[in-house]
Amino acid sequence: MSEQVESKQVESDQVETQVESDQVAAARAAGTDRNVRIGADDAWKRVAPRYVVVEIVSTLLFGVIVCAIAAFVWLAMDLQWAVYVGAAVALITLVSLIVLPRRVRSIGYQLRQDDLLFRRGIMFQRFVSVPYGRMQLVDITRGPVARWLGLADLKFVTAAASSGVAIPGLAEADAEALRDRLVELAESRRAGL
Repeated sequence: MSEQVESKQVESDQVETQVESDQVAAARAAGTDRNVRIGADDAWKRVAPRYVVVEIVSTLLFGVIVCAIAAFVWLAMDLQWAVYVGAAVALITLVSLIVLPRRVRSIGYQLRQDDLLFRRGIMFQRFVSVPYGRMQLVDITRGPVARWLGLADLKFVTAAASSGVAIPGLAEADAEALRDRLVELAESRRAGL
């Protein structure tokens, strides 16, 4: 009896999944799929896993420098509060290092029909949609650690001053290919305006 109930539940779940995929396909055909799949992980492209190393190095470097300054202030000026500042920074650095891999995995982008959608964040997620026709500048930057690992950041700016978006941790070849594709899409969209 319970096997029949379970098999009916599985069949019901399969039908619901088929209906949802049919709805998504219909929305895509109608050109209204912009918000239909915003949370779906299968369409998102993630940054390179090596980007975790870049973030770990920068977090450790910041933590070590601030702790060294706090230790110097404590030893040279005999100020007790510097010990507490150093301990707090060390604790925050440790917690950041624990959360870092998950935070890097949350970074992704999606090339859609009319825009590029960028996401980042774990608790406080940020989604930024950048229309291709509004892109004015697409730039690739490489820091020393990222260059050593073969990674690059892709930055693009639109007409709005507060809308600069950067996709960090892309493989250099992927960043250059994406830059060329975005420039091509931006030029074709601006020509149609």
